[in-house]
Amino acid sequence: MYRRLEGQVAIVTGAAQGLGAALAERLAQEGCKLVVADLNLEKATEVAAKLPEAIAAHVDVTKEEMVEAMVDQALREYGRIDLFVANAGIVISGPIEDFEYNSWRKVIDVNLLGYFLCSRAAARVMIKQKSGVIIQINSKTGKLGSFRNSAYAAAKFGGIGLTQSLALELAEYGIRVNAICPGNLLDSPLWQDQLFEQYARNQGITVEEVRQKYMGKVPLGRGCHYEDVANVLVFLASSEASYMTGQAINVTGGQEMR
Repeated sequence: MYRRLEGQVAIVTGAAQGLGAALAERLAQEGCKLVVADLNLEKATEVAAKLPEAIAAHVDVTKEEMVEAMVDQALREYGRIDLFVANAGIVISGPIEDFEYNSWRKVIDVNLLGYFLCSRAAARVMIKQKSGVIIQINSKTGKLGSFRNSAYAAAKFGGIGLTQSLALELAEYGIRVNAICPGNLLDSPLWQDQLFEQYARNQGITVEEVRQKYMGKVPLGRGCHYEDVANVLVFLASSEASYMTGQAINVTGGQEMR
């Protein structure tokens, strides 16, 4: 079987469950050696154990020293880093008049500051290699404001700005930086366990009305699947995308087209 990323070393943050775990599994299928990084080390270890060649790393992406330690661990184990997938993120929503400072700041810290710390650590390694790919898992909310979801939108808009800026800065070293903007992963644990209830409460509607609302916005008529995101990730990480940098690719079923 042809594997497009044979022998590459990849770090995926937020990889202990959900989309991050699915992306790690797909990268392994494409031939990558993996660092499965997450705040939840126990679950990250479980994910890593199921992959052909993988280790788990304990990281809080908002902690500079932990991010640096994760990268050092990858270098000790594999000697290089070819792909960094900045997937770790959180969603806390609410009306602006009631949004607590600490909650708003936490969303910014995880989704934007965390991306900065991770990409900086990866870039330091990749600059020496004169090669590498950094990919942020962003969101359609990085391009379109989200009702009562100001912190998340601000962080994701900022993430696209950071992606474009790093693409300009790192191009001379042969490093490509792109973002993927998925639509709503309506069947994911994040939505099933958290977001449906959170959005229903914030918007004053039922959970089923939330589902219908978000499904109704998608021209292709379904939610985003992990495989949809993984397909684009593998393409962007591969040599097939060697002329692509600074892009924020929509995977939204037509919901967002800019």
